[in-house]
Amino acid sequence: MEKIRWKIEEQLTAGQAPRSVRSLLHDQWLLPDRYIHFLRRRHHVLVNGQYRYMNERVAPGDVITMTFNGDEFRAPAANDYVPTVMPQLAVLYENRDLLVINKPQGEKSHPNEAGETGTVMNDVEGYLQGTNDGAYMVHRLDQETSGAMVVAKNPVVVPVLNRLISDGMIHREYLAVVSGQMQGRGVLDWPIGKDPDDKRKYCVAGRGAKPARTDYQVVATSPERSVVRLRLETGRTHQIRVHLAHSGHPIIGDPLYNCDGGSQMLLHGITQRLLLPFSFEKIVIQAPLPPYFHNYLVKYDLG
Repeated sequence: MEKIRWKIEEQLTAGQAPRSVRSLLHDQWLLPDRYIHFLRRRHHVLVNGQYRYMNERVAPGDVITMTFNGDEFRAPAANDYVPTVMPQLAVLYENRDLLVINKPQGEKSHPNEAGETGTVMNDVEGYLQGTNDGAYMVHRLDQETSGAMVVAKNPVVVPVLNRLISDGMIHREYLAVVSGQMQGRGVLDWPIGKDPDDKRKYCVAGRGAKPARTDYQVVATSPERSVVRLRLETGRTHQIRVHLAHSGHPIIGDPLYNCDGGSQMLLHGITQRLLLPFSFEKIVIQAPLPPYFHNYLVKYDLG
């Protein structure tokens, strides 16, 4: 007998447009073709408790049930993070499929080798111990960056969330304090690649450079420092840090891109504008500033 590892059940709303089962799964819910192949072949998608052919139509109020064994996913479905015992996790939002946490500055997002501990993913795995859920990576924040970070609780929604991020339907907004008097608003639009002189770093027009766009708006300024709100249009490694450094306004405290920086990097993921999988409800999640960040703004009258 097949072992069912994940079950997703959704009731279609009263405003649901009539469409085929396949169109619901592929076009509306953005499930990968591979998922749909297994759901069809195994009869693992039910409408009101009964299997229907992919070209049959669903209607408002129908209950859709999908079950997954694990081999449907291209990436391994087994999460092997060592759970943190009694994790100190600041959960900003949680539902059946995901959670958003307020990542502390100085903590890595994920392990880089088997058995490593002390990362956000270890913390989430510990938080979910005793449930049928686990921690699954969606996106990461640099170790020195704090703020809102999305973690999936099952592997079913990972490609859906990745698709929404890559299509610009999930927006991540950041707050940074930078050196110098930066002004106005605009777009930093420089391709980013690996720094040929330092394997830890990235740079504009570096090796293998890819397009990168960062929207910015200055919200407070003085001759020595400025507070900038930023939104990622792309998600290159170190994108905000590289773009701001290249503009002549590196982030205060950036250990890689600001040689005059302080002890803590002042970059915080302040807002997640999410579209929730399946319902596609829009929600806005705010991540409170860490005390050291808030205190810095007060100290220099930038709050």
